[in-house]
Amino acid sequence: MDRLKILVVDDESRMRKLVRDFLVKSNFDVIEAGDGEEAVELFLQQKDIALIVLDIMMPKMDGWEVCREVRRYSQVPIIMLTARGDERDELQGFQLGVDEYITKPFSPKILVARIEAILRRTNQADKQELLHCGGIEVDKMAHEVKIDGQSVDLSFKEFELLVYFMENKGIALSREKILNNVWDYDYFGDARTIDTHVKKLRSKLGDKGDMIKTLWGMGYKFEE
Repeated sequence: MDRLKILVVDDESRMRKLVRDFLVKSNFDVIEAGDGEEAVELFLQQKDIALIVLDIMMPKMDGWEVCREVRRYSQVPIIMLTARGDERDELQGFQLGVDEYITKPFSPKILVARIEAILRRTNQADKQELLHCGGIEVDKMAHEVKIDGQSVDLSFKEFELLVYFMENKGIALSREKILNNVWDYDYFGDARTIDTHVKKLRSKLGDKGDMIKTLWGMGYKFEE
């Protein structure tokens, strides 16, 4: 799957580094801007930005101005970051077309999970509808799975889990990351539910189930 590009805009270099590090670990490409003017210039230069993480309080051009300028050209998803929890700010953000609004301090893991959820919701992470790997064929639109041409009946979560594995082939995936992406970031259950679903999925895939490798103490990797 192609790495999606995220523009991170914040005048605090430590904040940009914190967000960038977590995004890079989650397989995103990241470009940074230290003020609003630089952010608008980068956005207009780079035609493939999938989402913007945007601070409000910045020199030269604040987050509101950046948002207004971007919205003149694009409906790219925007997550606003702010040190203030003022409801009026939040309402203004949504009126300008902001997709999410996060108050500092925040958990970088939650920020990444929200980014991934927004990209799924806007279908930017789901452009490829047919997946093929080692005799497994997945039609995401029809919600069908075939192994060597034979249909396989999977539950909804088993299907979502298989799609996630196939879209991240060859990448080590922690249980936490799988939970964030397949069960969404607001799931508070036991991570062992993943092991149960993986066991069932392997069984239904037959010999192909061996393509789901266990990474002891961490999670799983899907590979031929």
